[in-house]
Amino acid sequence: MKTAAALALVALSLAGCTRDTTAYPSLAPRAVEQLGFAEPEVPIVEAKPDPALDARIVALGRSLDGTTTGFTADAAKAETAGARARGKPVGSDAWLDAQTALAQLDDWRAQTSSLLTDADGLASDRAAQLLPPYPSLAALHDRIAAETQRQSTTIDRLQAALPAA
Repeated sequence: MKTAAALALVALSLAGCTRDTTAYPSLAPRAVEQLGFAEPEVPIVEAKPDPALDARIVALGRSLDGTTTGFTADAAKAETAGARARGKPVGSDAWLDAQTALAQLDDWRAQTSSLLTDADGLASDRAAQLLPPYPSLAALHDRIAAETQRQSTTIDRLQAALPAA
């Protein structure tokens, strides 16, 4: 009996040693891993009418129309002056007239670029207030950007036709 009691005591003490007391994390997917990597749906929020912003957009649009008209008229003059300056030496009267006409075009482009800055500022102000994009402001911004690009292309083309100083 003593042997049986001793064996029972050894078995019980060994049974306590076989239990793993170290807690390892589970390898099962965590809750966050089940969410996926897809972008969440963003609700579309309509911009509420803003009469003050609408008035500012109209004013910027009128200014854009003015700079577009002025640039187009002066571009025709610069084209003529550039044609007269082709083949003439740098510093000649015809070359200086063409450079003066290009400087006027550059002034129109600067005014148009300033309008683009104003439109960007209005959009930034809305974004800072966490307001949704304003469609008519976005359309005006695109118009101004296109006009600025057109003016730059015209100036670059006319400048390239003249002899470099």
